[in-house]
Amino acid sequence: MAKSSKAGQTSEILKGWKAIGSYLGIGTAAAQRWAKNGMPVRREGRFTVAETDEIRRWLAREAHMAAPAFVAPAGEEIAAALKQSLAAVKRQKR
Repeated sequence: MAKSSKAGQTSEILKGWKAIGSYLGIGTAAAQRWAKNGMPVRREGRFTVAETDEIRRWLAREAHMAAPAFVAPAGEEIAAALKQSLAAVKRQKR
């Protein structure tokens, strides 16, 4: 189930360590290590799941950012992500 978020990204449920790691651009072992250090994940039956919005908020807290982090999907133009991040900073300064 996807829903819109303020940063223009949609929230998705990531099912399994492979999906979580892929979303973040890291391996499954690194994703499991991040979860041990506080990344929000939960168990649903035999799967570990995470919501992309929760991960973005957690990343922002870890990086001391004012707004949720933008996670650029593989192959997405980095310039668009940078513009969005700069716009968020400008809004915060107002």
